[in-house]
Amino acid sequence: MDFAYSKDLWAQANNVLVGGVNSPVRAFKGVGGDPFFVASGRGPRITDVDGNEYIDHVLSWGPLVLGHAHPHVVDAVTEALRKGSSFGIPTEAEIRLAERIVELVPSIEKVRLVNSGTEATMSAIRLARGYTKRDLVVKVEGCYHGHVDGLLVKAGSGLTTLGVPTSPGIPESYAACTLTMPYNDLDAARALFEAHGANIACLILEPVVGNMGVILPEPSYLDGLRELTIEHGALLIFDEVMTGFRVALGGAQARYRVMPDLTVLGKVIGGGLPVGAYGGPQEIMDHVSPVGPVYQAGTLSGNPLATAAGLATLDILEGPGVAQGIEDSLKTLCDGLGALAREAGVPVFQTRVGSMACMFFHEGPVRNYAEATQSDTARYAKFFWKMLEGGVYLAPSQYEAMFMSSVHTDREIDQALTAAKAAFAVL
Repeated sequence: MDFAYSKDLWAQANNVLVGGVNSPVRAFKGVGGDPFFVASGRGPRITDVDGNEYIDHVLSWGPLVLGHAHPHVVDAVTEALRKGSSFGIPTEAEIRLAERIVELVPSIEKVRLVNSGTEATMSAIRLARGYTKRDLVVKVEGCYHGHVDGLLVKAGSGLTTLGVPTSPGIPESYAACTLTMPYNDLDAARALFEAHGANIACLILEPVVGNMGVILPEPSYLDGLRELTIEHGALLIFDEVMTGFRVALGGAQARYRVMPDLTVLGKVIGGGLPVGAYGGPQEIMDHVSPVGPVYQAGTLSGNPLATAAGLATLDILEGPGVAQGIEDSLKTLCDGLGALAREAGVPVFQTRVGSMACMFFHEGPVRNYAEATQSDTARYAKFFWKMLEGGVYLAPSQYEAMFMSSVHTDREIDQALTAAKAAFAVL
């Protein structure tokens, strides 16, 4: 493969962008080497600036559940753009997207649209503190909730990739308000709440973890957390930025039938454009300004382009059999990858739910952050580059998810498995 233009752009990027990127994981530190630069995407594939084409299983880190440049989404955004990109005053599309969210996500009665998952998480925690009049926040090791001060403590995503347990620039007083516990460990959760329960405002977690690889909740884990937070008067927050509309149309809470107090959303509800949201029962959400005292605002919140893209995406995703079809396609791919790994004698542990999955280069099981970080990242890096050579783009980190879209067909699955067979052969 020729990467000449990408290499030239990488040199230019490092002159003007910090580390050459605008988000750390894009720098390919988790797999070594330099990143390629994308020129375009259509359907399940992307093309780089040197003309190399790849099947895309990153899909902009999750939101492109319909693939790239889906005609219905493009038409909706184009029509919205012709009318104006931002107004800073209410539009009807904000109502319509909020109605769809309320209809689909079981625990939400009212919602506030924002601009990113990080902003939504920050706002939901502020609301939880304002509602409970408590200060402490509990997070789960390896769960990533954006770069919120106080939550970059044993976080996942790029921090796990880079081996950074926290971030400078965060006052110790902020971090002191955050308590951490391992995922899938109810005993640890009980001990923590017994020690600090009277001061805990909320427990926030990804119900299905997607930022230290994909890790599923063990039976009764989410139910146990729900009971624990109710017992101690703390709010339970599900960060469904990644799992919302991918694990199920109603998110992980619909799939596992556990209702949080607050839900954080993003990615799919913007159809590829920047967006976030947080919502819950009216009684809690009415503590947000202008109705209540908990302040949060944003000039571009609910902007016409993001709402148009989100509505258009949900139009298609809610169609008969669409979500199930994506899940079935991912199962076919994952089953094939597992069979090839066994045939090659390469130890892997696979996880999959809805339209997101992970293949840990580790015998497993992988139930938490500590077990995830035992994965053979060097072997994953070799696999990544061999797959890229075969025209398949996976996440440039062992600790990220693999996604499927509605437009990945048997052709893409066959090509991916052909590339994987060659990749496993050299591991």
